Amino acid sequence: MPLVRRVPKRGFNNPTRVEYTIMNVEQLNRFSEGTVVSPELLKEKGLFKRKTNGLKILGNGELTVSLTVRAHKFTPKAVQKIEAANGKSEVI
Repeated sequence: MPLVRRVPKRGFNNPTRVEYTIMNVEQLNRFSEGTVVSPELLKEKGLFKRKTNGLKILGNGELTVSLTVRAHKFTPKAVQKIEAANGKSEVI
């Protein structure tokens, strides 16, 4: 039996994969009105600890406070909910 067939196959690991920390709109309600929410602020508060390439905001839940959110990516639903709460979404 050749060595290539004896060694177990483990799959493919993409070296250029971009991994984002995911946060829902609902989790942003903990901040006070008018706060500028950025990845640095979230790391400082301890909301995410893993080292990733960026922050992505998803549209799950409701946002009740007006915030300026700075992130690397937004879903269209998240942008809609942030703007409905009189906030702003800024792509870094």
